[in-house]
Amino acid sequence: MSRNCLRNEIKSRISASSEFVFMPSDFFDLSDRDQVGRALRQLTKERFLVKIGYGVYVKTFVSKYTGKILPSGNLRQIAEVVLKRNGVEVCPTRAEIAYNTKQSTQVPTGFVIGVNKRVCRKLSYGDASIRYEKI
Repeated sequence: MSRNCLRNEIKSRISASSEFVFMPSDFFDLSDRDQVGRALRQLTKERFLVKIGYGVYVKTFVSKYTGKILPSGNLRQIAEVVLKRNGVEVCPTRAEIAYNTKQSTQVPTGFVIGVNKRVCRKLSYGDASIRYEKI
């Protein structure tokens, strides 16, 4: 399969999908790791996808307010999808528990995600990044 043909196949699969987070392993049935990686990099250059972290790509859309290309879904939603796909359970953080039980009036930012085991994955877009709190 030629590179452009593979790129078009991946692009059409992404367009038809209701999911917004993709990993290279989603396309290994089409070709090998190297060719899939090249096709995903090309789609990222075309701004059809945005890379959020190592092996994590997200569909994009054009903001009707600013005209900028933005990822579909917010960073927390993307991180939760990635964590669940990797077998990590997402839990409320200590700050979220304190806020929900009215022990604190400090509203959690959403950039800290509670997890049930150690996570080394870095996910970020622009100035925002996700941190993990082991619960």
